[in-house]
Amino acid sequence: MVRFRRLPQLGFALAAAAALLAPTAHAADGYEYVAMGDSAAAGPLIPNQDPNLLCFRSEMNYPQVAAALLGAELTDVTCSGAKIDDFSGRQHGILPPQYDALSRRTDLVTVTIGGNDVELVQAAVSCLNLLPEPVGESCADRFTAGGRDELAERIDALVPKVDGMLAEIRDRAPNAEVVVVGYGTYLRPGGCYPMQPLWARDADYVQSSVDKLSAVLRERAEANGAEFVDLGPVSEGHDICAAPQDKYFEGIVPTSEAAPLHPNARGMAAFGRVVADRVSNPGA
Repeated sequence: MVRFRRLPQLGFALAAAAALLAPTAHAADGYEYVAMGDSAAAGPLIPNQDPNLLCFRSEMNYPQVAAALLGAELTDVTCSGAKIDDFSGRQHGILPPQYDALSRRTDLVTVTIGGNDVELVQAAVSCLNLLPEPVGESCADRFTAGGRDELAERIDALVPKVDGMLAEIRDRAPNAEVVVVGYGTYLRPGGCYPMQPLWARDADYVQSSVDKLSAVLRERAEANGAEFVDLGPVSEGHDICAAPQDKYFEGIVPTSEAAPLHPNARGMAAFGRVVADRVSNPGA
């Protein structure tokens, strides 16, 4: 387990965040924060990367930004590629289970998870079409063939795992505030073909699936007494179709140092502010 204290420098992301939200006095109380989750929280390829290269975890991800704003002592176990099963098992066969970071001393837990469980990124990549319709195949047609919605079924099937995860977090960290953080607005209505090579109906299908996953996470968070942070509205207008200086997510070909179809440093700064604000104002 790698434990980080507030970093002296978080670059422009933290500077921008600090200007909008002043730190609270949690640090004096030994406020312990554990961040769990997948690459949407870890921040693959965003400088600077944690020495544990297996997780592609950035020192400018939203947990780092939120921890600095809250004055919290952060244990960041987010890891790219993580699924809910990796919370109790050894990801890559060697990493400690993410649950092991939790204890009765934990004051705050944030968690972003589910995208890898339902293979959302893989689904989005399968939707790429370099040529306009009708050349190629619509992934929306493929995933909804026969009157079913394959991605929606995968997301619905995740409910018991999310419930079990939240129960385990509560059992291991009974004194902690638990905050589930959803996924954002990656694609605007209709997309922006050919700049991002997803046909309009496929772009809408992919984003609707992301929104459904976030809705399920919200529902299960509220049912289990946890807070939920919705990144959808925060990232509207900052999707992969936006200008490089405005986007919070990178597209198929990144325009800043971040993994394709993942948050960039600007996005992580914005998400960290929202998380810190929700922790400072629960129920808002």
